[in-house]
Amino acid sequence: MIDPTLRGVMGMAGRFIISEDGQGGYRFALVANNGQTLAVGEGFPSKVACVNGIETVRRNAPEAAIDDQCVREP
Repeated sequence: MIDPTLRGVMGMAGRFIISEDGQGGYRFALVANNGQTLAVGEGFPSKVACVNGIETVRRNAPEAAIDDQCVREP
């Protein structure tokens, strides 16, 4: 069940799932409609901070560049 206080946090292309991390904090995962986990956020000390982290990802992701730092073999 989705927490009704978090309306507007979910994106159209999947959803953000907030969970307790077992250490008194919170984490989020971005999960695609097919159930695949696309990204997992760091630990946050409160649910409010976790939601703020989600909002930061939502604001920045549409314009985020890909920075490929892989070392290629010759």
